[in-house]
Amino acid sequence: MIQQVTTQDFPELTDVWEASVRATHHFLTEADIQYFRPLILEQYLYAVDLACVKDEAGKITGFIGVADGKIEMLFIHPAARGQGIGKALLQYAIIEKGATSVDVNEQNEQAVGFYLHSGFRVTGRCETDSLGKPFPLLFMELGFKIL
Repeated sequence: MIQQVTTQDFPELTDVWEASVRATHHFLTEADIQYFRPLILEQYLYAVDLACVKDEAGKITGFIGVADGKIEMLFIHPAARGQGIGKALLQYAIIEKGATSVDVNEQNEQAVGFYLHSGFRVTGRCETDSLGKPFPLLFMELGFKIL
């Protein structure tokens, strides 16, 4: 189910990124999306170890990017949400790539809830994103639930 990504997949990944962002990142303006889109395609995808899920037709429905034990990106196409793709990609990142941390836009409440439900806990906060833009980040670490 989880597949590696090639550079030929980058345009499709970028399309999935944009569709996902438009569905979940309501705090971004159109100008913000247009600013980030070329960065995703030309820089950010190259900086991470990528894996994806494709549907029966071979279309990418979701992807994850990990670097140095940190989840740097996890995006699911809106039409594929609720099918367990995010959970499968997250489990892959944790088990296969050793991912234990993630930075999440605080204003993306769905993502914050997803990571909290998946066993992550908030360990810190910053008023701006990594580019200094006014999008607060929550720093999250994988915690261990005591039964």
